[in-house]
Amino acid sequence: MHNAFWAFLVSRSKTSKLSNSYSTMNISKSGYRVFSANSTTACTELGYLLLELFLFFFFTFSFTETRVDVKESVRGQNIFIIQTIPRDVNTAIMELLVMAYALKTNCAENIIGVIPYFPYSKQCKMRKRGSIVCKLLASMLAKAGLTHIITMDLHQKEIQGFFSFPVDNLRASPFLLQYIQDEIPDYRNAIIVAKSPSAAKRAQSYAERLRLGLAVMHGEAQCSESDMADGRHSPPPLSSGRTTSGHPGLELPLMMAKEKPPITVVGDVGGRIAIIVDDIIDDVEDFVAAAEILKERGAYKIYIMATHGLLSAEAPRLIEESAIDEVVVTNTVPHEVQKLQCPKIKTVDVSMILAEAIRRIHNGESMAYLFRNITVDD
Repeated sequence: MHNAFWAFLVSRSKTSKLSNSYSTMNISKSGYRVFSANSTTACTELGYLLLELFLFFFFTFSFTETRVDVKESVRGQNIFIIQTIPRDVNTAIMELLVMAYALKTNCAENIIGVIPYFPYSKQCKMRKRGSIVCKLLASMLAKAGLTHIITMDLHQKEIQGFFSFPVDNLRASPFLLQYIQDEIPDYRNAIIVAKSPSAAKRAQSYAERLRLGLAVMHGEAQCSESDMADGRHSPPPLSSGRTTSGHPGLELPLMMAKEKPPITVVGDVGGRIAIIVDDIIDDVEDFVAAAEILKERGAYKIYIMATHGLLSAEAPRLIEESAIDEVVVTNTVPHEVQKLQCPKIKTVDVSMILAEAIRRIHNGESMAYLFRNITVDD
């Protein structure tokens, strides 16, 4: 995340400790510290900015184990751990777990994880003989000692039910909506596009708030599941009669196989600015294909708005070579390298809401202000 986040967070932290006279007792009884992880340069920068608030050291052994030493007392205090998720996701997760456990064993009262992008959130549903890894991670964080999480735009809001402690799922949509109004010329001539039916609710929310039209794309590549090698035809179907053991044969109705329909766009995008909205942009092949279809249908500019810009692998190059005019993401995930590779990538700063969430949680204030006009479908 950018230096603006850390600077703003420092200013809010200092201000809250000095200006909120009604919370003086809470601060003196159980102060608070902001700790940063060590997995990214952004987290290290936060450490330097908040040097007077904490002293926290990481050691990485030659065999890649991580050790954490807390160099000052945290007993009875509220601790906020800020962890952004870089490309090396598993290292960042292990680092967070070790940090939380170290603080727990040093008798911190509350350990709040500030995780703007929650990793493994795409693996929140059961598929074939897989597992719901997101629920596993939630259990691991609870076991390590976390008592609260601040995150932003979970891939599925139902993920909150995986946790045994409170989760504040903040929204980036107000910042992205403001960007559309301030930075996209003639946005009144735009149309909000959902690149799949599953993204229609999010797109509808944007369209209603901006008083714009809505288009939905249908027919994109689906996640194909082969039934041939995974044992779904075992035991083999029996036509009729009885088996040698005397049990009747199984005659279950077979589900018709899916067939990908031709790509269609429900809604008129001709002569309009098309704004595709989603929560995560990672592998961009689907977005590039959607942009080409929208260009063919007459859209003269293509914008993509997403909360989390993971932008893996060849994403910057593909975006630069595509019909996409601009990709707008927030700074929940570090993506400075990708921006250098692709000038089309723009960043919206959401540090303000994260810093305010930290202040309100520490002071015991209501979080409702951060969810003004937020509905269930947002």
